[in-house]
Amino acid sequence: MLGLDGNPAALECLWSPLVELVTPPGERLLAIRRAFLSRRAERAIAGSADRQFRRLRPDDPPRPGDGDARRWKMAMHMIRLLLGASFLARHGEPLVCVGAHRDRLLAVRRGETPWAEVLEWRGRLLAELAEPAERPGSALPDRPDRAAVEEFLIEVRRSAL
Repeated sequence: MLGLDGNPAALECLWSPLVELVTPPGERLLAIRRAFLSRRAERAIAGSADRQFRRLRPDDPPRPGDGDARRWKMAMHMIRLLLGASFLARHGEPLVCVGAHRDRLLAVRRGETPWAEVLEWRGRLLAELAEPAERPGSALPDRPDRAAVEEFLIEVRRSAL
């Protein structure tokens, strides 16, 4: 299951404030959503950011104004993923609303941010993730609570029979 593997999109869905309707099974899922969180999720999100960074061809970085919109968009998503991993590590839940970083992320996406500044931001976020002893926040478990999630799934399937 994507959520148990720490997939950032799946985790963000569980914390999204944009909910129009919640069914009884949905209420039960929201009640156990913390079961999906773990240091594994933090590492998975950071790993997604690293894969995005490698696809950027860091040895041949995009340059501001070079018209390579796809690579700048990838750079923005790489930073957003690192922000998410750092937020999860510090606060114990996924980063869903990036409003505090919106303008800066959009500047990266538009190619207005020098590559050196993108790399510096990435480096600071990676340093935050590398120092778990310095974290004032959450104390995530090493692994998600697979048993709680499986129990929920079995219960929902049985109720649908």
